[in-house]
Amino acid sequence: MEFNVKKLASDAGVFFSRAMQFTEEKLGQAEKTELDAHFENLLARADCTKNWTEKILRQTEVLLQPNPSARVEEFLYEKLDRKVPSRVTNGELLAQYMTEAANDFGPGTPYGKTLIKVGETQRRLGAAEREFIRSASINFLTPLRNFLEGDWRTISKERRILQNRRLDLDACKARVKKAKAAEAKAALWSDEVEKAEHELRLTQTEFDRQAEVTRLLLEGISSTHVNHLRCLHEFVESQTNYYAQCYQFMLDLQKQLGSSKGEIFSGTFVGNAESTSPAAAPSPPAAAAAATLPAVPTIPVVPTVVGVPNTVAEGVLNPSEVKPPTSGTRRARVLYDYEAADSTELALLADEMITVYSLPGMDPDWLIGERGNQKGKVPVTYLELLS
Repeated sequence: MEFNVKKLASDAGVFFSRAMQFTEEKLGQAEKTELDAHFENLLARADCTKNWTEKILRQTEVLLQPNPSARVEEFLYEKLDRKVPSRVTNGELLAQYMTEAANDFGPGTPYGKTLIKVGETQRRLGAAEREFIRSASINFLTPLRNFLEGDWRTISKERRILQNRRLDLDACKARVKKAKAAEAKAALWSDEVEKAEHELRLTQTEFDRQAEVTRLLLEGISSTHVNHLRCLHEFVESQTNYYAQCYQFMLDLQKQLGSSKGEIFSGTFVGNAESTSPAAAPSPPAAAAAATLPAVPTIPVVPTVVGVPNTVAEGVLNPSEVKPPTSGTRRARVLYDYEAADSTELALLADEMITVYSLPGMDPDWLIGERGNQKGKVPVTYLELLS
């Protein structure tokens, strides 16, 4: 019991001495041992690494899981060391709704068939998203968390010890200085000087030892950067595979919908041109959807000849019957590959050059394209019109 009381009193005395030294340093009334420039650079680099790692970690979590409630739930499960329950992705939920709607509308109807096809693609997109989130969490988020919760905590602990050792060292230096000043006035203080110098040597040794331990930990930040660089490459690879899968899924869906478009709309175009609008031109691939497209009205229009039937207005286009205008046709560069949905359309290859023009009454989203002896409708969004 007596030993515990003495230990508590000693600890209280050390704490009070450190507090006094810290306060006097802040007030400019005490000297402070400065670390060398290299050590200070290591400290600054470590702090920078910690701050940016935290920000990158948090924002990556937002990217993978935008729902803040879901992130909090996952955090609690992780802290309780329990497995996070499987959660349905938005794409998988949309797929479920589309499939159920198709069953209600009739899976044999055109709308029902399309809902099923789109729903299946959304299911595949959701599954790809789930795999991307799993891979990114294991290969990228986990190493960042391990650094913050492991290495950085160790570094912070040793830095606090070093700070205490420095305060003890500077307090001993102050006591030696006071003892020597008193010794100059009275020889009776010689023992105090010797005692203070002995304490100074001990605290200097402890400070040097702790500074070396902390320095080694701080220099290990370089290996942390190497490890995080490898994890970053793995994250980029996972993200690339995910977007490549999504792009391929959407291309497959576009082909499926394009091949069935003529079948779905063939009965509505013929004999019902006044009440039904033709199908809109397909959108270009998502990877280049932001490309700037020129205005369509500058396309030359073939004049209507009296007595010649307007095949476009009637809803049926026979490319062999279309005559190009005598002048004013334009050249166009194809931006993306396009697979013709039926015999009235012209298949396109990216970067090839074709001749285009419009017909009276024709849907502004489409043009007539010619390539040698081949001729057919082409979507405007797939073209770059040249002056």
